[in-house]
Amino acid sequence: MRQPRLSSVIERRLLVNYRVDPDAAARLLPEPLRPQVVHGHAVAGICLLRLGKVRPVWAPEALGPRSENAAHRIAVEWDGPDGVETGVYIPRRDTASRLNAWAGGRVFPGEHGRADFEVHETPHRTRVALATRDGDIRVDVTVEPADELHGSELFPDLAAASRFFRAGAKGFSPTGAGHLDGMELHTDAWHVEAGRVRAAASSFFDDRFPPGSATLDCALIMRNVPADWRPLPAMATGRGARLAG
Repeated sequence: MRQPRLSSVIERRLLVNYRVDPDAAARLLPEPLRPQVVHGHAVAGICLLRLGKVRPVWAPEALGPRSENAAHRIAVEWDGPDGVETGVYIPRRDTASRLNAWAGGRVFPGEHGRADFEVHETPHRTRVALATRDGDIRVDVTVEPADELHGSELFPDLAAASRFFRAGAKGFSPTGAGHLDGMELHTDAWHVEAGRVRAAASSFFDDRFPPGSATLDCALIMRNVPADWRPLPAMATGRGARLAG
């Protein structure tokens, strides 16, 4: 079945980013992916995403539901036909939506696990906590808006961080069939704001990375950005893609 292009509104997207030892990140990646290195560090993180009005591009907005979703990500590069390409490897996608969990890997790329979310939002603070139904992942993050990006060793300023993540719009995730599903984010309204992390915990980083090899670096916030999600051709992999799942 041909997978449709999806339209949506990114109502809220928190990108909570870690600087990671490149060797530790590489052990979690299937071939042909390798860590994208910035100032000597690999880049990994958690994307906490509330999507609204999700539907095929030809469907009316009124048919599009809203959902809370989470993705653990590692920035990667690989050799494409025209040179080095960049994107993210997503070993886990989790969602509060029963529909997304059923449709992921069937109707659109990316298999999803189920998770229970707890969200508290005010104009001055956003807290997102989740626990996956399989008991494998727990996340609890609190982020506040900030005027500038402070304390990052990955990016000198907000503009540099924005360019980096905009260039990583292609995401690939493992499947039960052994290949990598791919999807690309497209938007003409890309805009991120700086965030200040007040608290952040993820069992993904606690369990998958050796002590001291993953350090919280910075956070970015996106709100109310219209976006399309376009399927990519599946990527063959040379070795197991579920090392981090």
